[in-house]
Amino acid sequence: MVLLADSAAVSLVQSVDWIAVAPPLIAAVAALAVLVADLFLPAERKNVLGGITVGGLVLAGLALLPLRSGTRSTFCLTGGSHTCSYEADHFTLILQFLVLGGALLTALLSATTVREQELPAGEYWFLLLSSAAGAALLPASRDLATLVVALEVASLPAFALVGLRRGDRRSSEAALKFFLSSVTATAVTLLGVSFVYAATGTLHLTDVAHSLAAVDPRLAVLARTGVVLTLVGFAFKTAAVPFHFWVPDAYAGAPLPVAGYLSVVGKAVGFTGIALVTVVAFPSYSDVWGPALAVLAALTMTVGNVAALRQRPDRRLSAVRLLAWSSVGQAGYLLVPLAAAGYGNEPGRAVGSTVAYALMYAAVNLGAFAVAVLVGRTAPRHRVDDYRGLYARSPFAALTLAFFLLCLAGLPPGVIGLFAKVTVFSAAVDAGLGWLAAVMAVNVVIALYYYLQWTAFLFRPAGETAEPAETAVAKASVPRSLAAAIGLAAAAGIVLSGAPQLVLRYASAALL
Repeated sequence: MVLLADSAAVSLVQSVDWIAVAPPLIAAVAALAVLVADLFLPAERKNVLGGITVGGLVLAGLALLPLRSGTRSTFCLTGGSHTCSYEADHFTLILQFLVLGGALLTALLSATTVREQELPAGEYWFLLLSSAAGAALLPASRDLATLVVALEVASLPAFALVGLRRGDRRSSEAALKFFLSSVTATAVTLLGVSFVYAATGTLHLTDVAHSLAAVDPRLAVLARTGVVLTLVGFAFKTAAVPFHFWVPDAYAGAPLPVAGYLSVVGKAVGFTGIALVTVVAFPSYSDVWGPALAVLAALTMTVGNVAALRQRPDRRLSAVRLLAWSSVGQAGYLLVPLAAAGYGNEPGRAVGSTVAYALMYAAVNLGAFAVAVLVGRTAPRHRVDDYRGLYARSPFAALTLAFFLLCLAGLPPGVIGLFAKVTVFSAAVDAGLGWLAAVMAVNVVIALYYYLQWTAFLFRPAGETAEPAETAVAKASVPRSLAAAIGLAAAAGIVLSGAPQLVLRYASAALL
């Protein structure tokens, strides 16, 4: 009996696959290194913390290379279904690359912002790395508990970053709105997860899927409610309408690099969660989440694009607010393939369309924010009017911003933007969602107006509302880290435009 007990105890002990968990782990270790180093570095040497952050994110990115060979799992059940809580497959690899790449570009953008706006360097870099570690953990999460923990590790440092400008009323207000929405989303998500657990008796996604397919009829209402509440919680995180109210103020009040981070990594976290819980955990309830996501997609893209269309170029912060509302509209496009996954026979391919679109959006949207950071150094009012005649003052900034805006609009030479939109449109048509494809087509036309208007401003002569010539951005004044961020984003957009089919082919095989 003693021997049997000992063998049972030993069976509960399992080794950790350190290669599989390396990307989020390295980011977390780098965050701790920044926190400790901040205690000992004098004020004049705080810039070293930025170097540690960039180095940690680069190492975390390099840790993805050994994961290309196939699926690696760890933290698995030792009995029953033997399912695992952490799985590093192609889906995980692509999204971790997106998250870590987005965090790296944000770190490069932040170097000058932290110094010029006198933000607390130690706190800033620690919070950025902590959020990136949580965001990198989430795509690998294969149980609902780990999923929620990763979601909160990614979110909690983010709203602290939004409010890091001490004494700034707008920043404090933005952080408060973001915090309240985040807490609400967490509460709703946890309630939904608890209902699902009560109905199925398990938290692992694949086990939940099997249990929901044969749930006790007496628990059907409880399970259906849990599915809906879980989706609502993630809809808050993705800023889907009507859960988007915090976006414009949060982006306007946050430091610009943080706003760019939220627009890309924050959305990647939300969409990853939706993809995992719907396609992996709730496939038998596609009749519930499929129509719900379709309606959310239509509302989100319409409200986002119409609100962006109404931004006046001469108003303070109009450039930031336009990018904020644009990100809401882009979130609607990202939701379309996820909705289509509830109707089609190949949900993995539909999710692949979202992943491919997210890769395009991450590169070009962060690039647009990078140019906004550059222009904002001499035009702190952040108006669209401040970009008039930018080509005459800085051809590098103007041409790259024009490329990013055309990618977002889906026009040449931004081939990847056009390809991504066609891919999303095809996913809706193939799933029989013709009405949703029509709504998307109308919204693409609406978005063309404000993207092309901003692009035209770049090449027009500067008007009376523009910044004085002596303070205008000049090519020689571009900091190296900021130029590197813009260059990397532009290079990513160009590479993706050169071989868009490779992105879709790899992304389509990522999940299922």
